[in-house]
Amino acid sequence: MTGNLIYTVIALLMLISLVALVTQKNIIKICIAISILGASVNFYLVALGYRSGGTVPIHYLKGDNDLMVLPTPQCFTLTAIVIALATTALLFSLIIMIYKHYGTLDIDEIRRLRG
Repeated sequence: MTGNLIYTVIALLMLISLVALVTQKNIIKICIAISILGASVNFYLVALGYRSGGTVPIHYLKGDNDLMVLPTPQCFTLTAIVIALATTALLFSLIIMIYKHYGTLDIDEIRRLRG
C-alpha cells in the first residue's frame, strides 16, 4: 500500500493542477497551476529513480555491487527545475504586461477587450 501511495499523491497533484488550468479565469492562478504541474512532474521523476535501500550515486565511494539510486532522473529533475524557473519568470513578466495593457487579469475580460 505505501509503495503506491507516492504515485497516488503525484496523480492527485497533477489532477488538481489540471483542474485549476481548465476552470480558473485568473491568469495568476493559472500560472500557479502550471508551477504545481511542473513540481508534480519533478516529484514523479524523483520517485522513478528511487530504489529501496539505495545509497548516493557516487561510484568511487561505493563498490560495484552496492545498490545505488538512479542518478539520471536526478539530473533530469535539476534541468526541469531550471526550465520551470525560467518559464515561471517569463509567465509572470507577461502577466505584468497584460495587466498594464488591459488593467485586468480575468481571461474573459481580456478576450472581450481585444476586439
